[in-house]
Amino acid sequence: MNWWQYDSRPRGPRPPANGIRAKTGRGQKFGQTWWGARWADVLDALVDPNRLQRGRSYARNGHVLSLDIEPGIITASVIGSWPSPYAIEIRLQPFTDEQWERAFDIMAGQARFAAKLLVGEMPQNIEEAFVATGVSLFPEAESDLHTDCSCPDWANPCKHVAAVYYLLGEAFDDDPFLIFRLRGREKETALAALRERRALSNTPVAEPAVSTVAPAPPDNGPALEEQLDAYWVPAVEPLIAPLSFEQPAVIAEAVKWLGPPDFWDSRRPFPQLFETLYASVARAALKTAFGEEA
Repeated sequence: MNWWQYDSRPRGPRPPANGIRAKTGRGQKFGQTWWGARWADVLDALVDPNRLQRGRSYARNGHVLSLDIEPGIITASVIGSWPSPYAIEIRLQPFTDEQWERAFDIMAGQARFAAKLLVGEMPQNIEEAFVATGVSLFPEAESDLHTDCSCPDWANPCKHVAAVYYLLGEAFDDDPFLIFRLRGREKETALAALRERRALSNTPVAEPAVSTVAPAPPDNGPALEEQLDAYWVPAVEPLIAPLSFEQPAVIAEAVKWLGPPDFWDSRRPFPQLFETLYASVARAALKTAFGEEA
């Protein structure tokens, strides 16, 4: 081989064919939901920018082979420069039972929290419920996250851990209750706790007393032939239904409760599609009513 034919540039690891590739493309910001973006903001504040850049590249190229989220710990395997994958561990302290119970009390006491959570959404200000309990749902300091990677890189977190961070953000986009799992509560347990508290907070209406007295015969008013002249005239003022232009707590709530129909076969999530349509219809209605968009 002649010297001009030799390429001495270092080559990065070849992406595996079966890796988990990030859905977020180049030039796009990780975090399509507010809670996914909140997780990405945590990384920007806590992790070295150079590690994050290489971690994004690893995430997009499919270097992460596996990703498992359990209470208090995330485990993953990532292909790097070595032939065998590196083992990753990320630990986040779960909340105690008392902290969760207090947080559920606060969430259930706020209809806006319960409404969104019960249809699978994370309320924008959900962290208020946890701050009132003395904890934070998302990490706040570097010490909140304990990371370990079997690679020889001295930096912690390394680019392999950063790649897992970004894929975690996308997993949170798809299922916000994974954040609850990481903090020690499964989705089903959390929703059951909220439903139970909401049910207890609604005092049932007392049953009316049963009367043994026979009711008086109804007064049907004048005979029909005596009021033919006024037959088409309303007897009372027409009822004007109250209108509200406030945005509901959950957009397209019925669609989100029922889920996608059997015939739906698309990459785009059915509830999110209808949420966009509902918002477009609302803007068009306001423009028609008031001559301008809200």
